[in-house]
Parts: sequence; structure tokens; C-alpha cells
Amino acid sequence: MMPTRFALTPSQFVGAEKPLLESADFRVSAWTFPSGVLALALENQRGRLVVLPYQGQMIWSAVFDGCDLTMRNMFSQPRPSPTVIGTYGCFMFHSGLLRNGCPGPEDDHPLHGEMPCAAMDNAWLEVGEDSKGAYLRLGGEYEYVQGFGDHYQARPSVTLRPESALFDIGMQVTNLAGTPMELMYMAHMNYAYVPGGRFVEPLGVERIRVRSSVPAHVRPTPQWSAYMDELTQAPSRLQTLDTPELYNPEIVCFFDNVRADEDGNAHFLLEHPHGPAFYTRYRPEQFDHAARWILHNPDQQVAAFILPATCEPEGYRAESAKGNVRSLAVGESAQFSVTTGYLSAAERRAMEQKLL
Repeated sequence: MMPTRFALTPSQFVGAEKPLLESADFRVSAWTFPSGVLALALENQRGRLVVLPYQGQMIWSAVFDGCDLTMRNMFSQPRPSPTVIGTYGCFMFHSGLLRNGCPGPEDDHPLHGEMPCAAMDNAWLEVGEDSKGAYLRLGGEYEYVQGFGDHYQARPSVTLRPESALFDIGMQVTNLAGTPMELMYMAHMNYAYVPGGRFVEPLGVERIRVRSSVPAHVRPTPQWSAYMDELTQAPSRLQTLDTPELYNPEIVCFFDNVRADEDGNAHFLLEHPHGPAFYTRYRPEQFDHAARWILHNPDQQVAAFILPATCEPEGYRAESAKGNVRSLAVGESAQFSVTTGYLSAAERRAMEQKLL
């Protein structure tokens, strides 16, 4: 069945929340936050995603089965901002695409690059059916072009399915320039901190490393530095979220050689003490790096249990020196897809039984 596409226009978002589309499986509504940011809610029987269709198509919030998946933050609403640091409260943003991560002393790029708050050129809704069944999708396009510089097209997407608390996040980037393009991308999912939560990698990883560099925004304390020394020697100590006082400043870990199943998917969970779990799967052939970010302080609490990426988040100069900056040839495209969201206790048990 051919999908049906509905073009979106900013005029549809004027004022308070109002429905744009309703069916037995889905509901879509649009509004403008008091800050002036346009928002779209994608809903199914189990929950709701709030996406900013014209601001990087970041996912501002995610709630399923009554559980808020989004990090605790200082923002009551998204803010118009050219960079993510001016509105750092969202569930997910697209980090990159030319530069990614925390800029080092010799870097001149903003935190996490130019894509997180990009002013999208257009956006649309799509309703259809594929091999997995019915779906609702938000898509969009952003053309980045600079005189005497890079030129690419980015096409992010978010896909929701009936009666599921899992959803797909996609990104396609195409090099439109006449010369090769450097590419650094991370699917930056800022999951909520779960007291007593347990990290689970059912298929395992070869090695976990604790970040040794200290970004400019991190202010080490003696207690934190001692804890980091311990984790450097034994990263497996950080398996359960049971010492929040030690997660300030932030802790970042890197994963080497993430293992995948026979279908090529890697699986990560943050299990809740009472049974459910946050869940993410991705293909290491698309994302050959991955990180974990944990922070707990009075203003921000986050357990980003897996951040799939094409590089580590230490800024352009550092990643270039490591050989982690990919290149897209003239006219070449790269595709990325992540499935993530919430599993009930029964869904978590079924998932783990299948994988173990």
C-alpha cells in the first residue's frame, strides 16, 4: 500500500494544541510553545512523543505507559536557540553532522555541532503500512550550504507504530558538494535517571573504557576524581545506579566492539528495579562507536545508557587524530536507524529470553 503524505506548514501550529490527524491507531496534534517553538505530538495507545519539526526535528519529550523517558532538566519548554546548549532539555537530538561532541581547546565548533537546532526547510507526516505493519512517521529535510564550504542534505525521521512503546529514529545525510564531506554523527538520546537502575548488554561488549579527558564544562572534585580512577581500573563497577553523589560531574564511558545478533543488531537496556526497562537497539555496521553518559545533580539527572555514534564525543581535533572522522564521497549518502523506547516488565523478560 502506498503511504499517504501530508505536508506541514508553520501556519498549522498557531496557538494552543489542536488535532491535525486522528485514527484508530494514532493521533497527531500541533501547537506553539510560549517561547515561539513549534511542536508536534505523535501519539498511539501507549504514549506520546513531542517533536520539534522545524528545530532539528529533536524529540523534546517521550512518555509511554505513564513513564517519562526524558532526562530531568532546567527547561520548562524548548527555547529558540542556534545551538543545543541553549535548550538542553530534550529527550533526543541529532548530534553532528560535520562536527560532534564536546569541543576541545583547539576546536571552534559548538557543542554537538550544527544539526541539533537546525532550521528545517520542510516537514511532513506520513501514514502507511510496511512489512512491520502500520506506521505514523514524521519526516523533514534540511539543506546545509556554505559559500566556499560544505553542502549536504539531512533527512531525519521519527516512526511510531500502534500499541508499541518503541519507536524508530532515522537519519539520512547526502553530500551535495563537489568535494568529499567529513561526517560525525551521534543519535543522542537523553534518558531519565532511574534510581537503582541496572545496565544490561545481553550480547556483551569486548571492552568498556572510561573517558580520560576532562571537557571544559566539567569541574572535577577530589571525590569524583578518586571515583574515576577506580572506574578506569574496573569499569564494571558502574553497573547499577546506586551512588548518585558520585555522578556529579558527569561520567562518560566508551564501548569497544559491541556484539550484534544474527540480524546485525546490538541491544542495550536500562532495567528498572520494579521490572520494566528502557531499551535501544542499533546496527554496529552503521554506528561503529558508542558511549554512555551519566549525570546526577540538583538541576540535571540523566542516564543516557547508550549513545550510538560514528565517533567518540571528544570534539573534532581529538576524533580526527584517532582516525574516527568518516568521509562521504561526492553524492554519497549515509543511513542511520535506531529503535528505542520503553519495555513493560513482560516485554523486557521476553526480549531478554530471546537474546540470552
